[in-house]
Amino acid sequence: MKTPEEMEAGRGVAPKNQTFEIILGSSSMARREILDEMGYEFTIMTADIDEKSIRKEKPEDLVMALAEAKADAIVTRLQSSYQLEEISRPTLLITADTVVVYQGTIREKPSSEEEARQFIRDYSGGSAQVVGSVLVTNLVTGSRKGGWESAEVYFLDIPDEVIDSLIEEGIIFNVAGGLMLEHPLTWPLVDTVIGTADCVMGLSKTLTEKLIQEAL
Repeated sequence: MKTPEEMEAGRGVAPKNQTFEIILGSSSMARREILDEMGYEFTIMTADIDEKSIRKEKPEDLVMALAEAKADAIVTRLQSSYQLEEISRPTLLITADTVVVYQGTIREKPSSEEEARQFIRDYSGGSAQVVGSVLVTNLVTGSRKGGWESAEVYFLDIPDEVIDSLIEEGIIFNVAGGLMLEHPLTWPLVDTVIGTADCVMGLSKTLTEKLIQEAL
């Protein structure tokens, strides 16, 4: 089976001469790497919002609402520091959110070691759906373009020692559903991905490229 990088090679080739600025509103390392792979130059701003205060019944509605809340928070910060007034060339703010759906239940970042362990055990020999949103805000015109994609991940059996190592390392506490496709311990145990690996990793290249062009 190919690695996530091999699966996505050649996707979303960015313009050679970037005529606009990009702000990535995310602290996710995977999203940074994906946007970098797309060939874009960008700066980072993070949105410090209380994600648990935003609730929706449908995962698609939840990830869109969270992406919008993140964008709102960053725009407010730019306005309060007068940085928004100083923007002259086209500038796009990209925000995103991802959740895992397991047997109809929405899963966000694990809140405890016990929850993280249960999440990964559930995936062992089974499957999970990943739903991810992307929202592109044009900071000059104020227009927003957004959408969501989903993918399914089917796993082989995940040994207890792998689960122990993932929890000890701690990085899975920062990802939706404790599901980190690209982790070197996890990837060999992935049987099949229906959809794109970059959607599972937090930022669909195809969707992001489409929304960037629409926002411009």
